[in-house]
Amino acid sequence: MGALGKLIDVILFLYFALMAVIAPLIDGQTALPKGIFPEFLTDLKSNYISDFGDYLLMEKPLFLVGLVWHELLFLWPLSIANVYAILTGKSWFGTTCLLYGASLVTSMAAILGEMIGSGKASDKLLMMYVPFMVIGILAVLRGLVSRSSKNTGSVGKRSTIKPRRKLA
Repeated sequence: MGALGKLIDVILFLYFALMAVIAPLIDGQTALPKGIFPEFLTDLKSNYISDFGDYLLMEKPLFLVGLVWHELLFLWPLSIANVYAILTGKSWFGTTCLLYGASLVTSMAAILGEMIGSGKASDKLLMMYVPFMVIGILAVLRGLVSRSSKNTGSVGKRSTIKPRRKLA
């Protein structure tokens, strides 16, 4: 894959490692009761909402709560699996990366569509969310590249196995 592929793997590793921690602690506050989180985490999220004007996290529309549940139940375990896969060089990393990326791009399309369509989002808020779409696209591309670079079939190839000769 070369240097560009290694750079993408480093970026994805950092992202997946961060999401393995951030998803349950910060994003989980959107779907789970606030009382189960320490005060410093709820203050951190409140400060983010006020600093960036994140009206979605403030209003908690039901589609966003559903996407957060999706993140907690599907994407968070995949983040952990992807960190493990990168560290250990597992062959299935491309598949899990493709799954994660396709799901993230789909979720971000809904969120960014709402933000841009409503006209409520500031440029600062959009610049907070757009990188997630970029990460999703990188994950999809990484998954596709690893899938296409493998020898997956024998169509059009001749067999190099020679038949056995009978002995006496």
